[in-house]
Amino acid sequence: MAPRTIDLRSDTVTRPDAAMRAAMAEAEVGDDVLDHDPTMAALEERVAAMLGYEAGLWVPSGTMGNTIALMMHLQRGDSFLAPEHAHVLGSELGTAAWLAQGMPQVLPHDAGPGRPTPAAVAAASGAGPYYTLHPRLLCLENSHNFAGGSVFDAEEWNALLKAGRDAGLLVHLDGARVWNAAVALGVPVSELTRGADTVQVCLSKGLGAPVGSMLVSDTARIGEARRIRKMLGGGVRQGGVLAAAGLVALDNIDSLAGDHANARLLADGLRERGWTVEPPETNIVLARSGVSVADLAELGIAAVTVTGKTRFVTHRDVCRADIEEALGRL
Repeated sequence: MAPRTIDLRSDTVTRPDAAMRAAMAEAEVGDDVLDHDPTMAALEERVAAMLGYEAGLWVPSGTMGNTIALMMHLQRGDSFLAPEHAHVLGSELGTAAWLAQGMPQVLPHDAGPGRPTPAAVAAASGAGPYYTLHPRLLCLENSHNFAGGSVFDAEEWNALLKAGRDAGLLVHLDGARVWNAAVALGVPVSELTRGADTVQVCLSKGLGAPVGSMLVSDTARIGEARRIRKMLGGGVRQGGVLAAAGLVALDNIDSLAGDHANARLLADGLRERGWTVEPPETNIVLARSGVSVADLAELGIAAVTVTGKTRFVTHRDVCRADIEEALGRL
């Protein structure tokens, strides 16, 4: 018999638990397009307050949240700055250029994995002659997925914000896993989000909702974002069924510490078995060895390849015993 698969491809594979399914079944709902679904409204208000903003908007995915933000911030002929391998650069089908009409400029990881320095932001922000691109937006990612879930702390965040503001840039934070960053640093999530023009956070991934992200900003921008979401096909009608899952997901933030511990356990075990492993800061492990993803699949271990490395992601549906079992199979 084939071994039971231990799925470490992503924290997006989590499934709603019994409590979340019950909340979804019992959710108070209304037509969100016509009346603003009451459960959706409650979720949007709660997340906006947690992140330090006036208002929020539920969106089906982090990609849509990022796209809406960039559509608000960019005009034709504008450029935006983002760290190398940021999700908005290579994993969102070019929507930044296709729909938001902006040209990306890549920032180096000169402060560490996934982290540009303020000096790099300043150097890339200079305006040239009228026929050159107009730098308009700084887009940061915390934690940085393809840099192994790396994080930057509040001091770095504020320094990068200042560099962007000093250069006249708007600032958007792709905080798909900013909950992980906050738990890893032991700080309120608002310390890592407050001050940007827009922030996108995911309710799926480590928090376990089946679908959904949030975009937060000031009231005026969220009003415009709601119009753009509708333009993109995002009229969610009785969205309270999904928003109820998001409300339950917010109660799972503290459990992310267990995912981080399991990532460290996995990284240590891989290193003992001869793998070259970068120490994980959150729940993502990047490693190198002679073992391919196909080899792992034969052992019943599901993983993916990113930036030339094998990526393992721990999550709430994988326990310590599963990590020990995976290491035993190796």
